[in-house]
Amino acid sequence: MRKVLFLSFSGYSEYNGISKKKLAQIEGLKECGCVVVNCYYDVNLQNGHRLWMADESVLIDLGKGIRAKIRKRIDYALILAYIKEEQISFVYMRSEHNSSPFLIRFVKQLRNHGVEVVMEIPTFPYDQEYITFKSKCSLHIDKLFRRRLAKQLNAIVTFSDQTEIFGQRTIRISNGIDFSSIKLKQSRHTQSELHLIGVAEIHYWHGFDRVVAGLADYYKSGRQNSCRVYFHIVGEFSGEREKNEILPLVKDNQLENYVFLHGQLFGTDLDELFDRADMGIGSLARHRSNITYIKTLKNREYAARGIPFIYSEIDEDFEEMLYVMKFPADESPINIESLIEFYREKRYDPFEIRESVAHLSWKNQMQKVLDIVKRE
Repeated sequence: MRKVLFLSFSGYSEYNGISKKKLAQIEGLKECGCVVVNCYYDVNLQNGHRLWMADESVLIDLGKGIRAKIRKRIDYALILAYIKEEQISFVYMRSEHNSSPFLIRFVKQLRNHGVEVVMEIPTFPYDQEYITFKSKCSLHIDKLFRRRLAKQLNAIVTFSDQTEIFGQRTIRISNGIDFSSIKLKQSRHTQSELHLIGVAEIHYWHGFDRVVAGLADYYKSGRQNSCRVYFHIVGEFSGEREKNEILPLVKDNQLENYVFLHGQLFGTDLDELFDRADMGIGSLARHRSNITYIKTLKNREYAARGIPFIYSEIDEDFEEMLYVMKFPADESPINIESLIEFYREKRYDPFEIRESVAHLSWKNQMQKVLDIVKRE
């Protein structure tokens, strides 16, 4: 039985999408027969101490203040000792673009001890996501050392189509689906209304502004009497740029009765909104961050929910699916009338849509990683 350390450089939040993904990956590894230790960095909100955790136990208390922040980035000795003591043979590490000489040394020591190490890069390429001076300084450090770090790994796990990243071969998988946490939509169909839903921490590359611009054109056309179209945006804006792309469009075009900003929704509240929703809005502007190929979690959640959806990138798992509508990767407003026509073409059965992605479980995706590394 393989013993795995799942290593991430940030903590967990109950309703955070990335947190849910990491926990689902860990569960997928367990379903593959692995014993998994969840090792992650966290901050105790009560006393400010910075901690390395191993599942629910404190592995290392780094203390607090600037010294603790520095130790987090340079001191991996006790994690290395723990891996040796627990006889862990495989480390699955989630990159946070934090390459450094200290991380390189840590991985090299693991490999010298016979431990297999892969690193997941969640989005690639990623340089274009750094836009502030402070973040660009952090990226500069990563750029200095990431090729040397990659050389020490067994492989890089990617959701892109890249066969090689930073000179290291890749293991290409899909973002998986945690079916146990996603409720199937209760079927609903009406000719007089169309409810669109977009769920995300809203970034400029989601392109939700294209939908709002399309709604503005649609309601100006005077053809809305045949079908009222509503757009439900679930999630918080990641910054002022995103607010300024969407809020003025809503106000200037008097769309307050058609575009609803729900903020964050979870649990039953989110399930109920999905029951009302007819179509999901995936990413419509990945071209803004120079990404063409990607396998987003959001597309998979919509499919698991059992609703048709739209996007503009290339996602190999959905390109031929009849419940998907593709739009060009440009700045044009979304043609709302074409959305209505697409939705009315047929009745989409939620169960059939969900069944079409059964193979995208996290168990299947993590098994691909384990199988490829094991064959070495």
